[in-house]
Amino acid sequence: MTTVILDTNALMMPVELDVRVFEELDRLVGSDADLAVPRSVVAELEKLAESGNGEEAVAASVGRDLVSRCRVVETGQSYADDAVVELAAAEGDYALTNDRPLRDRLLEHGVRVIGLRGRNTLEITEP
Repeated sequence: MTTVILDTNALMMPVELDVRVFEELDRLVGSDADLAVPRSVVAELEKLAESGNGEEAVAASVGRDLVSRCRVVETGQSYADDAVVELAAAEGDYALTNDRPLRDRLLEHGVRVIGLRGRNTLEITEP
């Protein structure tokens, strides 16, 4: 089974970038993919939903709801980006992010990265 690790901004893409994240993942990696989210990403979404303003708070709230479609994983990292890298390096076939510094870290660890291409389409970048 293919495992995809999602970061905070991946779960906020539907509101912020009008990306149909789950449909795009189905297209790229298949509908039976194991979608995993580090617990620290969930915590970051909760914080942004409660303390953010405007579109960011709405996007984080929607992202928090979308986590229900994923497996939440405990990691040894409290910082969301570090948790994504740790989890992706350990068990991820792909990581979904639109965060350039995080993407670069993931690629350095040999993880294939799914990110935005164009307006609302995702593509895979190989390490």
